[in-house]
Amino acid sequence: MIEFRYDTQLLIEGKNLSEDDIRNYFLKNFKGDCLIVVGDGLGATSETIKIHFHTNEPWDVLKYCSTVGEICDIVVEDMDRQSRGLKG
Repeated sequence: MIEFRYDTQLLIEGKNLSEDDIRNYFLKNFKGDCLIVVGDGLGATSETIKIHFHTNEPWDVLKYCSTVGEICDIVVEDMDRQSRGLKG
């Protein structure tokens, strides 16, 4: 049994995006695991942030991310279905 069913991946594009702020929001507000938040900037902010997160509520992740910037390259895969040999 998979605890967090949906592998959720996306890019957020915007100005002065903070990896730390986004990561902290995820940790405080969403249940899940395997969180990766990586930006393209060398300093404290980025213009593009890559998100990878396993959760049971990918729609909440997308809703939040849409308030931070423009989201694109969205992939939500059902890992439970994949583990049963079905298309995720």
